[in-house]
Amino acid sequence: MNLLRKFVAEFIGTAFLLAIVVGSGIMGVNLSKGNDAIALLGNTLATAAGLVFLILSFGAISGAHFNPVVTILEKLPIKETVTYLLAQICGAIFGVGIANVMFELPILFASTKIRTGYAQYFSEFIATFGLIMVIKLGSRFHGKLVPFMVAAYITAAYWFTSSTSFANPAVTIARSLSDTFAGIRPTDIVPFIIAQMLGAITASIIFGWLIKTDVVAEEIL
Repeated sequence: MNLLRKFVAEFIGTAFLLAIVVGSGIMGVNLSKGNDAIALLGNTLATAAGLVFLILSFGAISGAHFNPVVTILEKLPIKETVTYLLAQICGAIFGVGIANVMFELPILFASTKIRTGYAQYFSEFIATFGLIMVIKLGSRFHGKLVPFMVAAYITAAYWFTSSTSFANPAVTIARSLSDTFAGIRPTDIVPFIIAQMLGAITASIIFGWLIKTDVVAEEIL
């Protein structure tokens, strides 16, 4: 696949991911009549289902990253990395716009939802650490199951992290442009992204070593 096709795949895939995340959050609030637990459950199930079909659909074209930290850790050539990052960020913003319009809201409008404090930042570190862990170990040992492993992990992480597991800088940026259930204040973006990057780097180091050690052990045996 040439770079243009990869760009389009990452753009469309990330756009659909954000349309699903934000749109299902709005629908959940509309139908739950103030019950945030029900709204989050609907948001979780839609996101998990979306991740499965999106990764399976676009994996063979672009690798279905949909996430800047995944792309950066892949250590692609600079031109390809920049192309992916641009596609992901622009696609994420486009997807938020789609969700907003579908529910008769302004195309893009700043969120006022407060997501701040050490607990939420630590949650984003853990959420992203876990995501990279699942991707690395899944790719190494269960390649065909990665879409389902990622979806299962995000389902769990929506509920066990206080931040509801953004674990994605492009998602974080885009969700600041919808003042809805899935939103985040623009002023809270930077700490989230820093925590996500630190979590991703830490996981990459640890599980890169762990997998390498396993390979060496297999060769010795």
